[in-house]
Order: sequence, then structure tokens, then C-alpha cells
Amino acid sequence: MKETPLSNCERRFLLRAIQERKRLDGRQCYDYRNVRISFGPEHGCCVVELGKTRVLGQVSCELVPPKPNRATEGILFCNLELSPMAAPGFEPGRQSELLVKVNRLIERCLRNSKCIDTESLCVVAGEKVWQIRVDLHLLNHDGNIIDAASIAGIVALCHFRRPDVSVQGKEVTVYSPEERDPVPLSIHHMPICVSFAFFQRGSYLLVDPNEREERVMDGLLVIAMNKHCEICTIQSSGGIMLLKDQVLRCSKITAVKVAEITELIQKALENDQKVRKEGGKFGFAESIPNQKITAFKMDSAAVDTNNVEEQAEEIITKADPPSEVFAKPILHTPGTAQIGEGIENAWGDLEESEREDAAEEEGESSATAFECQRTETEDTNTMSEAKDEPIVLSDSEEEEVVILEPQEEPKKTRPQTNLKQENTSKKAFNKKRRKKRASR
Repeated sequence: MKETPLSNCERRFLLRAIQERKRLDGRQCYDYRNVRISFGPEHGCCVVELGKTRVLGQVSCELVPPKPNRATEGILFCNLELSPMAAPGFEPGRQSELLVKVNRLIERCLRNSKCIDTESLCVVAGEKVWQIRVDLHLLNHDGNIIDAASIAGIVALCHFRRPDVSVQGKEVTVYSPEERDPVPLSIHHMPICVSFAFFQRGSYLLVDPNEREERVMDGLLVIAMNKHCEICTIQSSGGIMLLKDQVLRCSKITAVKVAEITELIQKALENDQKVRKEGGKFGFAESIPNQKITAFKMDSAAVDTNNVEEQAEEIITKADPPSEVFAKPILHTPGTAQIGEGIENAWGDLEESEREDAAEEEGESSATAFECQRTETEDTNTMSEAKDEPIVLSDSEEEEVVILEPQEEPKKTRPQTNLKQENTSKKAFNKKRRKKRASR
């Protein structure tokens, strides 16, 4: 399914708002959207939310033979998936141009920057090393996939714990988490990507563009940097020419944003580690705010249960006594009943029209009662007459009749008019016959 293109009115509106230094979500030109990090029940699983853009990061490991030219180094592999769940424009099982570009950029940001000590992943030189696989899944797309994916990848790597290993001769023993505590990865630094969108041939600049702003931008500049202000990778796309001053200004903004995001990541990791050590609740379910419907939890409130009986007696004594209960119903007419005498009319006397309506209703009720009695008497008479008649059973719509008690059919009696006609016709026939004989 192809994504719906922007109309000319929407495009002009966005560009005009950017010229006036305004954005649809109320941010300033250099403002970054709120970053929220939540961890799963297992180590190495996290969800990063950059505004409404959500990316799930999952890290796994396995023992594999090393590459021939790097016998003492482990392997780091990154993979990003764009599913139709994130946006209807993404097709499953097909590598689009955007997917290839983002995958290459994430690999350069994490692997080529050597943020992980790959030599510490070696178990037996030339035979077995750890292969670390980083799987990133885009859950919701609202722009700036590169920044959200880079943050999710480095957070998942920092949170991951690999199993402990011991080597005796040629035997390699991998211990479970119950036998030995898992070992964290050796991470040198945390590279984070920051994206800049340029409009009208580089005249206007926005940080962290959303999905609609990405559709109308002329070019994109991505800078990956760590908190030590070291540029790990830089990429420009869109075919625009940038000046040296523009690139320097973007690098200064990147240094500020990377320092803030790195501090946020470290605090989130420390809080999660503290909760796990104390034995508290952790996971995605605990990270959902209590105000949302999907939280399925409430804040507990203390209830004082002391002197409950005394309080109940006080409430009963202060309460009004219950009203009288009428056990016997009042019968006005057959088929109707009333329990209680009702409440007096607070609207005063009835008007003439209302009196006439009430009188008519009383007359109709009496007439219906008389008709009911009359129909009941007729039904009893018909039932007594029907006792002597045979019982007829009909089971189908075609009226198949079964007579249980057959009786003799009554003799057919001809009407008098038919008898007279037959007699006259016989007399005329006899006269004609006589005349024929006489003529012979």
C-alpha cells in the first residue's frame, strides 16, 4: 500500500510555517522531542520513544567461528525492520531504499565507530567467538527513524548481559544465569545520531524533523557523536550544498543534544539496575503510566478497619426508618394490580380536559373488562360443544388432516329446484318419444 502524498495546500502551509519559525507540534527550530526509555523483563530488551516514533531493540548472542582475517575479534551485526504495523507505506519482505540507507548508517554508527570492545568477545582464538546481534523493529513511524534506532541500539547493548564462559583445554562451558551471573559487554562510548532537516536550499534548519516535515524537506544531515564531542559518522543526503558554517553550527547543536541524551540513558540504566537488585517490579507493563486504560493497575489506598461495628451502628441510628411495606395488592380491574396507595397529586385539582380524559379511561377499562368476561363465557360454551366433535391434527402447511373418530357421512339431499327441473325435462322427453312412435 502506497503512502498518501501531501496535497499542495498542506505543502504550502508547512513551508510557510517553517518560514515563520513555527512547527506543527509547537516546538522551536532547535528543540528535540521527548525521549522515553523503558526496559523489558530480560536484559537487552528496550523500547525507545522519540515523540510518537517507537523502536524496539533486542540483543542476542551465540558462539560462532570468527572471520578468517580477524581470528581474535567477535562479531557485531545490526538489522532494522520496517513493518507495515509502523506505517502502511512499508511493505513486508522488501528492502526499500530507506531501509538500506538506515541499516548502513546504523552499522557505521555502532560497528565502525568501535563502541564495543570486540576483542573481549573472543572465547577461543580462531575457533569460537561471541556474535552479538542487534535487532531493531520500528513499531510506529512519526519521523526521524535514524535517531530513534541509534538510541535504541546503544541502549540495548548497554543493558545486555551475555552468559559467562569457562575454557578447559578444548572444552568450552557456557553457564546459565542461575549458575553464574551474566557478564555485561565492554562498551567504550555511546554514539548517538542527531538529524537536521534543511528547507529551501539550506535557508531554514530544523532539528529532529517529524514525518510531515520530512516529506517537504530538501535535504538531511545526520551527525553521530559521543559525549566526548567525537564525530563517529556524518552523512548528507538530498543533493543540497551546505556551507562550512552550517556544518559547524549543526555539530555544536549535536554536542549539546548528545550530552543530554547520554545523561538520560545513564539514569535509565541505573534506575533499572537498582530496581532489579531490590527485587521490585520491572518490565514493559510497569513502565505504563497508571492513568492509561491499558495499565490494569491502581494506586493502593489505606483503609481504616478499626471500630467498624460502632460506626455501622451510628449510621443505622442516624438513618431514616424504612417506609411501610404493603403486602396485599389492590385490584382495580381484572388483569391490573397496584401495590400501595400511591402519592397524592401535588399539582392541585385536575382541569376539565384532564377530568374528561380520566373519565374516558375509566369507561374504556370497564368496557374491556365486560368484553373479557363475555369472551370467557363464549369460550366455555364452545369448549363444551367441541367435546363431541372429532379431534383433527394438522402438522403441515398443506393441511394434511387426520381424523381420529370418523363418523358416517350424511345423506345427500337434492334441493327442490333441481327436482322440478328434472321432472319437466323428463316429461318433455317422453312427449317427443311418443310423437316419433305415432309417426312410424
